[in-house]
Amino acid sequence: MKFGLMYSFVTRPGSGMSHLDTFREMDGLIPLAEDLGYDAFHTTEHHFQDIGWLANPLLVLCKAAGMTKKMKLVPNIMVVPLYDPLHLVEDIATLDNLCDGRLILGVSPGYVSEEFSAFRVPYEERFKRFEEILDILEASWEGDTLSYDGRYYQIPEVPVVPKPVQKKIPIWYGVSGPKLLERAARRHCPVTASPRHTVTELQDHFERYEKVCAEEGYVPEERPVIREVFIAPTTEQAEALAGPACTHMFSLYGRKSAEGERELRNDQGQLITNEGEVDFRTFKSRYIIGSPDEARRQMQVLIDQLHPTEVVCRMQLPGIPTKDLETSIRLFGEEVMPAFK
Repeated sequence: MKFGLMYSFVTRPGSGMSHLDTFREMDGLIPLAEDLGYDAFHTTEHHFQDIGWLANPLLVLCKAAGMTKKMKLVPNIMVVPLYDPLHLVEDIATLDNLCDGRLILGVSPGYVSEEFSAFRVPYEERFKRFEEILDILEASWEGDTLSYDGRYYQIPEVPVVPKPVQKKIPIWYGVSGPKLLERAARRHCPVTASPRHTVTELQDHFERYEKVCAEEGYVPEERPVIREVFIAPTTEQAEALAGPACTHMFSLYGRKSAEGERELRNDQGQLITNEGEVDFRTFKSRYIIGSPDEARRQMQVLIDQLHPTEVVCRMQLPGIPTKDLETSIRLFGEEVMPAFK
């Protein structure tokens, strides 16, 4: 079993934590996580959100590359259609060189309409643009030159410089829609389980995905599952710190569900139709939050239900002071991970 540490760089008004604080705390905590045995450092991506999020995962992973020696580095996910594909080819290859081949590329077509509007990318084209860009990336890893003639992107023959360290950078699909799950299987890519879904929803997603994998003769080697994770000496302390943070984190999902752009359901399966319905306890089955003993119990349940190869711990939650985040990283690394490694 592998464990990743995820940062989203979301802040919470009135918490006393600024975006600058969330970037600064990487300096001590990411090397600490590597020393404790975390296998990967993950980042997310969103744009123009009043609650924050990370706008440039590749820049942050460049910083992480210089702070680590063993951890895999994962943008999880990148909203691929928002990027120029040729710039992306070069940026990803550069990062793979900087981290000596430790990059895994988590990708998604995205779903937040404001992001596409601001970047002047037609929202309705995002799925096909997504697939074309992945075609371009994969083609760039196969030879010394690249050319492409697609519906949305045309690239004259150009040299690929630099080449990535890896012959083929692993691609993980961060998707949940039926057609996208099928596309991931047909491209022979693992699927990352989103923290916004219940266990039952994820079991359904994996069943659909694995059916197509079997048709393709493809056996995925990875099954990463993202969950909100926070550990404190007692469960009461953990919930007091992480409860408001999780409510804040899920507010974007709730707003998009209320606007009809992407469904979010509570633990009872009811559709969220108003952002005000979002509360920590509404989604409690999706978290691993508590004392080390409670976290071990919850982790075993998650493993039994979803059989992940890696649990990605979104532990840097909005508004939680650095000292409490450090305590959580230490307690999880020292008292939870060893039971499953």
